[in-house]
Amino acid sequence: MSDIYRVLAPYYDAWNAELDYPAWASAIEQILSREFRGRVESVLDLACGTGSMTLALAERGFDMIGVDRSCEMLSVARDRAAELGLSDRILWLQQDMTDFELYGTVEAVVCCLDSINHLTKRDELYSCLRLVHNYLTPDGLFVFDLNSKSKFETLYGDASYVFEAPGVFCTWQNAYHPKSKLCHFDITLFEEGKDGRYVRYDERQTERMYPLKSIEKALDACGFSLIGAYGSPKCEPITEESERWYLVARAIKS
Repeated sequence: MSDIYRVLAPYYDAWNAELDYPAWASAIEQILSREFRGRVESVLDLACGTGSMTLALAERGFDMIGVDRSCEMLSVARDRAAELGLSDRILWLQQDMTDFELYGTVEAVVCCLDSINHLTKRDELYSCLRLVHNYLTPDGLFVFDLNSKSKFETLYGDASYVFEAPGVFCTWQNAYHPKSKLCHFDITLFEEGKDGRYVRYDERQTERMYPLKSIEKALDACGFSLIGAYGSPKCEPITEESERWYLVARAIKS
């Protein structure tokens, strides 16, 4: 796992402080209630990070599984669950979203904060979707989001950003290539040591912009039916200004 996430894990929630996870979780709860043909009891949060969505859904009564490949992020998530008295409702698993294994099936899988965009290769995307399909019950739901074409072209583009918190300073430079649909993020992070000196980490991360038609084709090939595509968690229509696309797919099993 990258040093960037090892260092950023304690600060990750501050980095995403503008996100209203309770409202987002409530919207997901409504989608599951409306679209699932039965009662949703167990939910997998794929690429769960520090567990913000996992915890929000656990507070709404779901039995949760949180999967992430970063042990540092999961450590933060476990501590947060313990503080909220939710440890008995959540199983944490350190696994990759393209190669994970569960002990049984779930009625729903959620995958938030554009984690799917990080699957830049076709094989990675299809491996993830096939596993999600495998561990869903018949008619189970996959609820996930993607960064939109507009976000890649405008908010990402060739912009530079800075994140600063006590003991850590992080910058990243974006470079979006419309032809390949890849956006590279060159990240430089400085972490303060106990002696006051800073250690530098450099890393390149990449996301792919997936057109909705490509995602629908991939879902279909992996046994899903796309039943909803929205411009917000509240299922509002997609517009040209939508920064994220929120998708709902149903697992079709004979």
